Formats: sequence, structure tokens, C-alpha cells
Amino acid sequence: MPFRLALLVVLVIVFAAPRTAVGQNGPGATSAEPFKVGTFEIRGAPVVALVLRDSLIIDVRAANTALERNPMYPQVPMPADMLELIGRYEYGVKARLYEIVNDLVRSNRLTAKPRPDYVHDLASVKTLPPIIYPGKIMNAAVNFYSHVNETGTQEQIAAARRQRREQRGVPYLFLKPSRGAVIGNGEAVILPHGRDRIDWEVELGTVVGRAAKNVSAKDAPNYIFGYMISLDISDRGGRPPGGAPFTSDWLVGKGHDTFAPMGPWIVPKEFYGDPMQKLRQTLSVDGTKMQEARAGDMIHSLYELIEYASSIITLFPGDVVNNGTSGGVGMGTAVRGEQRFLKAGEVIEASIDDIGTLRIPVVAGEEPGPGTGARLPPVSSYRK
Repeated sequence: MPFRLALLVVLVIVFAAPRTAVGQNGPGATSAEPFKVGTFEIRGAPVVALVLRDSLIIDVRAANTALERNPMYPQVPMPADMLELIGRYEYGVKARLYEIVNDLVRSNRLTAKPRPDYVHDLASVKTLPPIIYPGKIMNAAVNFYSHVNETGTQEQIAAARRQRREQRGVPYLFLKPSRGAVIGNGEAVILPHGRDRIDWEVELGTVVGRAAKNVSAKDAPNYIFGYMISLDISDRGGRPPGGAPFTSDWLVGKGHDTFAPMGPWIVPKEFYGDPMQKLRQTLSVDGTKMQEARAGDMIHSLYELIEYASSIITLFPGDVVNNGTSGGVGMGTAVRGEQRFLKAGEVIEASIDDIGTLRIPVVAGEEPGPGTGARLPPVSSYRK
């Protein structure tokens, strides 16, 4: 073949080939370092960011703009918020985030002086809830054997847990409100006025990565984006007698403002591993450990919870499924021998290994003004 003809063939092949992002087969195929993702207030606005080394916050949009000044990187629009990041993660965003990390790490710009202006110290920004706001929050009730009948005698507890092992049944999930209830690391849980039986529950928050309907437990890992810490703050005061003939009220029990702390960030699943093999979640109040649990104590696996939830309603990217909590809650007497509830001025610290720690102060709520009598009353007005 004449040289000119051969050269023409090569040029046609090169320019006819579809343009692919570098990350599909080059520098973005793997990440030089594991990272987390979160939402932070930077210069007065919420910003989607990477978290490196649990101390450095990388403004994703600004970092991407800087990266695209290099002509070898094609343009990849960055997500406006965490919901968009989750939904697009497997469709180009993950590869670009890997490229941003690789570029920063391999050029040593994380430690350079001066470093890029889109790299911030964690201490210099405000941590917001990672997802503002989840479409659905689904919590598992009594999904740890150590949380079964925490107020009974030792004999009653043993019998209840034995019966549950023999008859697991299907999971019990309830919906928890999102906007209004969700707060981020460092924000305060507000004790509603007169509600003096406010309790704590630490849980693993599983973030859904793609739409899931009738997903099997076996396939559930393919629908997960990542993991974070969740707190299910609970009002154990119940509703007053009379009126509607119901003894339980999940809105009262779980739905107050600030009762769904989340964060401090999300660990993408590829950097965490299998929760059913490694999970360890703990909670302390004012430095005193109240809860510690591992995955082996769970009644239904995380993947069974997703199977159950998706058999009822479609899960969408950014929805959250919480795995339940273990023994050691404030209403229980099995661990401490007496009930103990949250008080204003205390600090909750909830941790999950390889994710991080949520630090949540507790403050008193304001007394509401006069009403018609339809407000939720103080617990002391109907319980001793």
C-alpha cells in the first residue's frame, strides 16, 4: 500500500473513532486514593465536594474546571447537588472524580504551597447533610437481636430473642421525614418542649444508587451507591389517651424537626466493602458509650431490607435505607438497668468504622405560644 494511502487510512480510523473520556480507559480507571463525597458550605453556598484523607475538601466543580484546561480531558459537566452526583455516578461522573483525585495526588498539589484555591481544610468549611434532601428515608425497626424487648426481664428478653431467631418473618420498615428532620454534622438536635423521653439510635445509612424495584437480596449490592452514618432520634413519650383509637404514632415517635442527623459524608461502596462482613457502629452520650454493634447481630441483612423495601415501593437514587439499631437505647433497661433520655447540653457522638463520626449537640426547644389544644402536649400531662 502506498505510504500516502496508508497514512490516510490511519487518519480516518483515528478521527472516526468515538471520543471517549480519559477515565474510561486511562488515568480515571482507578483512583489514586479512596475518597468520600459530601456537601459543604463554602463561601456561603452549598458545594458538592470530595473528601480526601478525612481532612481536605475538594470543590468538585472548581476542580473540574481546572482539570479541563488540559486538552487531554474532555468536558464532563459536574453535578449541581448530591442527588445528581449519585444518579450520574456510574455515567461518567465517577471516572471524572477519579481523574480529579489522580491529578491532585500525582502532582502533589494537595500539599503544595500555595495549593489550589479549590482545596479547603475541613475545619474551614461548614459540613452540611450530604444529601439535601433524600426523597425517602426508610428505617428498619427492631432489626438487631440485642434490641429485642430491651425493657423486659432477663428471662423475657431471652425468650423474645429466641422466638425472633426461630421466626424472623419479614423486615419492618417505616418512613422517616426528610426535609425538616435531616440535619448535618455539628447541627443540634432540638428537644421539643415538654417531650422529655427523647432517645438515640445509631444506624448505617445505605444510599441507593439507581432505581430499584423488586430487587433480590442477591442483586441488592448492585443498586447501592454508598454508606453514611444516620441517627434515628426518637420520641418515646407517645400520644395522649383519648381521641383517635390508636396506641402508636410513628410521626410523633420519629418525625420531629432535627430527628434525622446524617453524614458527615458518604463513602462510595467501592471504598467501603461489604457491611455485612465489617460493620461496627457505636454511639456515646457525653463520652459514655451507650451502643456498640456489629453486623452479626442483625436480624435481616442490609440486602434483605432493600429486597423488602423495593417490593413495596420503587427506590430512587439518593433514597436512604437505614439498617436499624442495636441494644443500648435510652428506653431500654437491659444494658444500664434503668432508662436514660437525652438532656439539653449533652453531645451525641455516633461512629461507624471506616466512615467517620457524627457529633451532634442537644439543645432545648422553645415553648410554643397558646393554641386550640390540638398541639402535641408535654409528656408530663398524661404520663408519670
